[in-house]
Amino acid sequence: MLDPRLRMRHLRSFLETARRGSLSEAANALHVSQPAVSKTIRELEDILRVELFDRSGRRLTLTQAGKTFQQFGGQALVDLIRAQDLVREGRPARTRLIVGALPTASTALVPQAALKLRETAPQCMLRVTTGPNWLLLSQLREGALDMVVGRMASAALMEGLSFRQLYSERIVAVVRSGHPLDGLVPDAEALRSHPLMLPPPGAVIAPLVTAYLHALGLAQPEPAFESVALAFGRRVVLQSDTVWFISEGVVRDELENGKLATLAIDDDLLGGPVGVSMRTSVAPSAEQRLFVAALEQAAGNDFRSVPGPA
Repeated sequence: MLDPRLRMRHLRSFLETARRGSLSEAANALHVSQPAVSKTIRELEDILRVELFDRSGRRLTLTQAGKTFQQFGGQALVDLIRAQDLVREGRPARTRLIVGALPTASTALVPQAALKLRETAPQCMLRVTTGPNWLLLSQLREGALDMVVGRMASAALMEGLSFRQLYSERIVAVVRSGHPLDGLVPDAEALRSHPLMLPPPGAVIAPLVTAYLHALGLAQPEPAFESVALAFGRRVVLQSDTVWFISEGVVRDELENGKLATLAIDDDLLGGPVGVSMRTSVAPSAEQRLFVAALEQAAGNDFRSVPGPA
């Protein structure tokens, strides 16, 4: 039986804190005070009689009980919202698919697949949301998203999730056409003498870029900018001598039309799989299967399943 003391505020405060790992950030997102969030989570832990967070580090991390409650509590909230929408509409609802897309997939792969889904399942409304990988995967684990399309995350973020690879993609160093380094093989000194735009620490590709620069001799690069956003990055690179390390899929159109160029770098360290992450505990819906097929067609390759950690 559901404990009568459990309220919606407990669930919302817990899920927001689980996503962000911070009481203050959760409070800002919920538009309440930090003490209010802290008190609400303590109440929830008293109701459940378990510790949901490990508070020993700088950021809050979920205990095993917290991970379980996030998975099933998040799905319960999603189901409740959908039930509310069905009742309010008063008519048979169209199906809905909610997809999280990382930058490398949101410029070409996901739009192409979305148009294909529209042909095969016109009754399905597709909602696409973007954000940092850690946030999208947290929302996926809760059930707020049906799948996430992008680069495979680290093993630590894939607990309870599976990954189905669509293709491999490299990270490129791009510059404007006519850049002083255009056509050259840049060494550490050449890169150090130009502004760098690197992925922010939370981006999936950040560790790969850091490892590459370290191997090149830039152990502690000092970037002028940090971004994986196309609109911002493209404008800065076109109007300066900035060198931008970014997934090739983000800037594919700009490379094809000649506005941007890639530097001749050794990219053995900069490849990685792009694909679809889904929950292992839930069987895929018909709409999910159709969208994965559309993604496969858009990618032009068969994909294979790479299970995440148990």
